[in-house]
Amino acid sequence: MLLVLLMSLLCCVPAAKACLQCDRSIRLLHEDFVLSAPSVNDQIEIQKICDYAYVTYRETSQGRKGVIDPTTLYRVRTEYQSEFHRFLKTQHTGLCPNKCGLLKRRVMDCFSCRYQIYVCPSPSGQQNCGDYPVQAEEGGQAVLNCFLPWHRILLEKTEYHYSWAPGVPGTKKLNESDFKALVVTDDSSVVLNQLHVAEQGTYRCSLQGRNGTVFYRVTFLLTVAPVPEPTLRPVFTLPSPPHGDNYSTFHPEELLVPLIAMVTAMSLAAIIGLTVVLGMMMSQRRATEEPRRRTERKNTPNTV
Repeated sequence: MLLVLLMSLLCCVPAAKACLQCDRSIRLLHEDFVLSAPSVNDQIEIQKICDYAYVTYRETSQGRKGVIDPTTLYRVRTEYQSEFHRFLKTQHTGLCPNKCGLLKRRVMDCFSCRYQIYVCPSPSGQQNCGDYPVQAEEGGQAVLNCFLPWHRILLEKTEYHYSWAPGVPGTKKLNESDFKALVVTDDSSVVLNQLHVAEQGTYRCSLQGRNGTVFYRVTFLLTVAPVPEPTLRPVFTLPSPPHGDNYSTFHPEELLVPLIAMVTAMSLAAIIGLTVVLGMMMSQRRATEEPRRRTERKNTPNTV
């Protein structure tokens, strides 16, 4: 299949094929591709196809007068390299990129040049694509996503069907009747917020067509860990005094009133004492200044 596609690519290049045998980058491109073949026999076969392509390029060049301008050569080389890399990418992903599940895609028949439906069955023959454990804490969230890139190329219109079976995952064998419908959506993922322990269980996502065909299915085993309860510190109480003992409980508020009264009395006493001292100092000062004033009046001559 690989050799047939390569043959069609090398011999049916879009636009002009003239002078590609003279371009060094094209030769290096072919050499790298030949060396990447998985076996020696494949390398020999691919080399034969490349050599035949160069003969075809020469014949085409002769039919076009054997010459080409640089601009056209650059355009032909760019288009050829683009087609060649697209071919390599197709071979890397494969016609059936689904590792599991059922794929129906639209392809072109290279012999009849008409489109047709190509079915890619699962290599295992089943649509179930495994179980995935998911862990979360109580009050947290969990994201369930069952998208794969090959879902985009499915021919039919599809929807994601989510369902779940409550209970600790893996504790018992589940039947189809154990699952309850959760949501049907075009989005491949769902988000479970504010989780409770009761919401843990086996969640299933299936990609289905409008007619009920299951193309893909995956299972999520969700476990929700409970949040540990906070530990309460013990409250210690003082033992009551024995009966008959003259113990009194100390109350600081009972000393507040006497303390305020004592501070007020001391303040008043200080004010009174300060007033008495100032009065005595003023009386003593007047007694000292009075004789001096009398002497000054006697010594002052009378003027007529």
